[in-house]
Amino acid sequence: MNIKKEDKVKILTGKDKGKSGKVLQVLPARGKVSVEGLNLLIKHMRPSKKGEKGQRIEFPAFVDASNLAVVCPKCGKTTRMAYKIAQDEGTKKSRKHRICKKCQEAID
Repeated sequence: MNIKKEDKVKILTGKDKGKSGKVLQVLPARGKVSVEGLNLLIKHMRPSKKGEKGQRIEFPAFVDASNLAVVCPKCGKTTRMAYKIAQDEGTKKSRKHRICKKCQEAID
């Protein structure tokens, strides 16, 4: 999965189509992502004690990762990911970087 926590993403389909937000949580085994302030569901909570009022709690539900596109922090456009393996000069270890397909800049 090419989406990571703290990435900025844009929703491509559904009731929040065209809106963007920050990724809060990723479930890579299920292919689901939770985005801050988008795909909000309302849960009604009963009062737990006598004399207390019930509540409506809004929380972001999970969205399928295929319905999201990553927004490049450099060029600000939705993009696909490319991967590039580069060696760090100091440690001589190779590292895999995510690259924006449009501006060819490293995302992480």
